Amino acid sequence: MAATDFDSEIKQLLATMKTIGSVLDVEDMRREIKDLGEQVAAPDLWDDQANAQRVTGQLSHLQGTLDRFESLESRLDDLSVLVELSREEADEETLAEAQVELDRLHKSVEQLEVRTLLNGEYDVREALITIRAGAGGVDAADFAETLMRMYTRWAERNKYAVEVFDTSYAEEAGLKSATFAVHAPYAYGTLSVEAGTHRLVRISPFDNQGRRQTSFAAVEVVPVLEQTDEIDIPDEDIRVDVYRSSGPGGQSVNTTDSAVRLTHIPTNTVVSCQNEKSQLQNKASAMVILKAKILALKKAEERAHLDSLRGDVQASWGDQMRNYVLNPYQMVKDLRTEFEVGNPQAVFDGDIDGFLEAGIRWRRGAEQAGSS
Repeated sequence: MAATDFDSEIKQLLATMKTIGSVLDVEDMRREIKDLGEQVAAPDLWDDQANAQRVTGQLSHLQGTLDRFESLESRLDDLSVLVELSREEADEETLAEAQVELDRLHKSVEQLEVRTLLNGEYDVREALITIRAGAGGVDAADFAETLMRMYTRWAERNKYAVEVFDTSYAEEAGLKSATFAVHAPYAYGTLSVEAGTHRLVRISPFDNQGRRQTSFAAVEVVPVLEQTDEIDIPDEDIRVDVYRSSGPGGQSVNTTDSAVRLTHIPTNTVVSCQNEKSQLQNKASAMVILKAKILALKKAEERAHLDSLRGDVQASWGDQMRNYVLNPYQMVKDLRTEFEVGNPQAVFDGDIDGFLEAGIRWRRGAEQAGSS
């Protein structure tokens, strides 16, 4: 690549970094990190565990974002020096090294830029994910379990905590459904683009004739609410059922009526929780899930109303949105963004950042088109 190309590319990256720094408000971020650091140092921090987890999680997220931003700035400075040295000494090897670093910087800056697109009302929240097996029998149940593993692996890669609230196991293999939370700032904004119907095509390991099977699983993503959110559900609108937990568990998990199912009568929204041994704990967790889902329904109704006012009612983009093909070829492709990879196993192992970034950019484009 000619030197003038390096100059142009570096100038463009510097301009993008300036925009990112403005959106992130780096100086305000530093002040907030200092304030959160003082809160973390307080001896009574863990007297309120929920608040302590919120404070430490926010501090970790902000510090990580700031570190990424400052590291990229430093790497851009180093790249400029490297390019200058290669020119002075006419060193092709150093120029090739600069080209590799330039390519890496392009990718890293694009990834950080995606973070600035998460500015929706609830994007900063933690995520509550429900996966349900759809059409496809035992293959669909197995696929649902594979998707749950995919998201938990993604969370592990990013050092995000996962809390499982409920798992309903299928008779032969896999899951009928599962509900779990990803505890990290911006988890909802990031993972909300995963909502919709996922489709798997493969040679069924459960078919003794080795036939190809198509199966489906639905993914729902809603934000975890905070105490300040105004979601009031009258007691008379909720039916409470208790039952015995099922599936793997320790002593007393399967021997007492500790699992709780809540039904919101006006909307027929049903949630359940069996993760804890205590019925009271399960009821409290189920209420968190129910409120999050009622809020999501409320927001969906508001969006539908706005669309009707615009005269622009569209089918949900979250319906069948991604194909996972294992036979006759290997590919995972997002039907909205056209982003695809040829290594399904890596995707199932949690390597989904490319899909998330493409989805976030796609959503921003759709929102801008809808508001114009």
